[in-house]
Amino acid sequence: MLRFANSGHAEAQYVKAQVLALEASAERAGAALACAYSSSAEFDAALIAQRRAAGVYGPRRHRKQRLATAAVIAAALAVIVFLIV
Repeated sequence: MLRFANSGHAEAQYVKAQVLALEASAERAGAALACAYSSSAEFDAALIAQRRAAGVYGPRRHRKQRLATAAVIAAALAVIVFLIV
């Protein structure tokens, strides 16, 4: 290994660069471990809401509401027909 007169300075710069790189890696690792959700249920709820907004699950269907409306209309028509006849 060849050593130059200013190799101490070069080594110091190399060590400083390595320390800075290590600090940057530690920051990125800490940011990767941070989570915006306090529980898995909160994460799942946000994920489902995002997917619904994107239209992944398709349009919402209100079958029970439609069935109840149809039943009320049929009952009202039956009462009207019974009163007329």
